[in-house]
Amino acid sequence: MRVFHRINRNINVVQIARSNLFEKRCNFGLIYNNNRCFSTLPSNYFNKNDTILPVLIVGAGPVGLVLSILLTKLGIRCAVLEKNTNFSKHPQAHFINNRSMEVFRKLDGLADEIQQLQPPVNLWRKFIYCTSLYGSVLGSVDHMQPQDFEQVVSPVTVAHYSQYKLTERLLKKLKNLNFKIHEGDKVDGHVIDREVLMGHECLSYAATDDCINVACSYRKDGNTFTRDIQCGILVGTDGAGSTVRKLAGINMKGERALQNLISVHFVSRELGQYLLEKRPGMLFFIFNTDAIGVLVAHDLQQGEFVLQVPYYPPQQKLEDFKSKMCEQLIFKLVGHELDDIAVIDVKPWVMHAEVAEKFVSCNNQVILAGDAAHRFPPAGGFGMNTGIQDAQNLAWKLASVINGIAPITLLNTYESERKPIAIFNTALSVENFKAAMEVPAALGLDPTIANSVHRIITDGLGSILPSGLQRVVLDGIFNIGRAQLSQTILNEKNPIGSSRLAKLKRIFEEGKSLQLQFPAEDLGFRYVEGALVSDRHVIRDNERAPTGRRRDYVPSSEPGSRLPHMKLRSLSSVSDEVISTLDLVPGDKLEFALIIAPVESSYKLARATMSVAAKFNVLVKVCVIWPEATANRPNETPSSPESFTNVMEVKKSRDSPSWWDLCRMNDRGAILVRPDEHIAWRSRSEIHDPITEIERVFAVVLGHKTCIAS
Repeated sequence: MRVFHRINRNINVVQIARSNLFEKRCNFGLIYNNNRCFSTLPSNYFNKNDTILPVLIVGAGPVGLVLSILLTKLGIRCAVLEKNTNFSKHPQAHFINNRSMEVFRKLDGLADEIQQLQPPVNLWRKFIYCTSLYGSVLGSVDHMQPQDFEQVVSPVTVAHYSQYKLTERLLKKLKNLNFKIHEGDKVDGHVIDREVLMGHECLSYAATDDCINVACSYRKDGNTFTRDIQCGILVGTDGAGSTVRKLAGINMKGERALQNLISVHFVSRELGQYLLEKRPGMLFFIFNTDAIGVLVAHDLQQGEFVLQVPYYPPQQKLEDFKSKMCEQLIFKLVGHELDDIAVIDVKPWVMHAEVAEKFVSCNNQVILAGDAAHRFPPAGGFGMNTGIQDAQNLAWKLASVINGIAPITLLNTYESERKPIAIFNTALSVENFKAAMEVPAALGLDPTIANSVHRIITDGLGSILPSGLQRVVLDGIFNIGRAQLSQTILNEKNPIGSSRLAKLKRIFEEGKSLQLQFPAEDLGFRYVEGALVSDRHVIRDNERAPTGRRRDYVPSSEPGSRLPHMKLRSLSSVSDEVISTLDLVPGDKLEFALIIAPVESSYKLARATMSVAAKFNVLVKVCVIWPEATANRPNETPSSPESFTNVMEVKKSRDSPSWWDLCRMNDRGAILVRPDEHIAWRSRSEIHDPITEIERVFAVVLGHKTCIAS
C-alpha cells in the first residue's frame, strides 16, 4: 500500500511552543488514598468552573451527535460545534450494520425507530447489474440470508436508512436530552453544555494552565465574529477534511485518490414506482455504450436516488455537470426519459483509503473519531459504522477520566483499540472495492486501464495537448471502451460475449462481487490490547487478512470481543419480556457487568468484585445466568444475593448451546463486561484469591499503574 504524507506546516497556530503546559497539566500521575490509586484529577474538576466544558466536539455528523448523546446519558457535559449553518439533505451513507444498530438500541429506542422507518427489506436486499434500468439484467446478488433475520447472533438486524434521516433522528434524541440547536448570532455568553452551535467554524486551539482554548468564528448581521470556548478535551468528528486533525499536525497514511466520482442526488417517483414493481434493489450497476454508473436507491417509495459516476478532472469539470446534463446522463442509464425528474444537488468526491497516524494527541486532550481518523472506500459501508463504534468506545473512557475514576492515560487505549480496527476495515473496504471492479473487468472494461489512460493524458505524453483536446481524446477513448458493451458483442451467440457473460455469472455465484454484509468483521472484531486483560491469543477467522468475501460471525468470549448475544428472561420479574445479554450492560450508567453462573464459588467471586469495585469507585452489576431448566422449577427461588440480577437462558431449541457453551467456557467461569459491551476480562475456572485477582483486573482495565485495593 502506498503511503502518502500530507504535512500541515501551519501547526504553529496550535501554539506548539506551549505544549509544555499541556504536559504539565495533563501529567496528573497517581496518588494513594487508603491504599488505592486513582488519578489526581478530582471528580469535580470540570464542574468547579462552569465556563470550562469537559468535552467539546467539533463536527455534528452522525459520529459527533452519537458521541454527544452517549456522553450526556453518562452525565458528562458537552457541546458540539458545526461549521455549516444547516444540515445537509444529501443522503450520503445509508447502510447501518449490526454493531451500529446495537449501539442505537441504547439510544432511547433509536434502532426500533430505524427498523420501522426504513424501506421494507425486500425492496433493498439485492444488488442488480444491468445494461439499463429498463434494459436486460446481467445478474443480481441477494445480500440477505435466512440467518440475518433470525436474531440469533444479534438482537437487531442491519438497516438501510439515509444519513440525513439518521441525523434528524439523532437531533430529536438530543432535543429530548434538553440540547438546543443554535445559530451563531443567537448565542450569548459562555457555552455551558447541551448546545449544538451551527455556523461555528473551529479556527485554532491552544493550551492554557487550566484548559484548551478553542477559537471559532461565526457570522452575525453579515459580519464575521470570533468566540473562544474553553474545554478540557477536544474531540474532532469533523469529517475527512478534519480541521482538528490538521491543526494537530496529524498525517494520514494509506492510498489516496483511488477514484474521483460525481454524486447526483435526484428524485423521481416515476422511476421509484417502476423499480418497485419490476426490479427492487439497493444498488444498480449500469453498463451501456452511452454511460456507466451506479444508482443508489435510497427510498424507492419516495423515489429518492443518488447516482455515482466516474469523474476525471481536470479534463472534466464540476461545472460540466449542470442539472440538464445530469438529467440526460440519468436518462441514458435508465433507458427511458422520466417526466418528473428533479436534480437536487451535484457533489464531487474523492475515494481515499487512509488512517490517521494518531487518534490521540496533545497529551490525550485532542482526539479524532470517525472520518477525521479514517476514510474508506464506501464498499461495505464501514465508514460511518466504524465512526459510530469509535464513539461508543470513547464515551465510557471519557466519562471515567472526567469522573476521576481513571487517569487520563486511559484515553491512550482508545487509539490502541480503535486504530487497528480502522486499519483492518480500510483494507477490507479496499478488497471489497476491488471485488466491485471485477464486474466491469469481466465485461471488457478494466477500470485500471481507464485510470492509466487518464494519467497518461494528464501527466504523460497527453499533457502537451491543449486542455480542450485532452478532453476530446479522453472522451474518445472512453467511447471506444464502452463499445465493448454493445448488444452485438455482449450476447450468448457471440463467442467473446458468451465468455464474458459466463465469467460474470461465476463472479456472482462465487461471491466475488461487491458484498454488503460482513458479519465476522461487523460483530466479531476484537481488541487485542487496551482497556482489557488479555489471555492466550488465538487467531480466529475474523483476524485473518481481509478477502472481501462474506464470512459468518463466530461468538467468542475472548477479552476484547463484543459480548455474544443470547436471549434471556428475568427471573425476578413477573414480566415475560425477553432481553439480550447486551441489555445486561446499561446505556445510561458507567457500569460494568460481571456474568456468572449460579455456582457458590462464583458468588464468592462476585462479592469480592463488588467490594473491590467500590474501592475503585466503579459500579458493577452482577448478572447470574441460569440454565433454561430453571423454568421447570417455578417454585424454586435462585439462592443468590438480592442485589444480583438473575436471568434465565431462552434457547432457540433444546439442542441449542447453553450460554457457557456459546462462549466456549464452563459454568465455573466468569466474564467481566465493559460499559461498551466488550469483554474486559474472563476466567475459565474457579479463582482461589478473588480479591487480588479483581484488584489486578480493575487496575489494568482502568489504566492504573499499580494498585492495592484493601
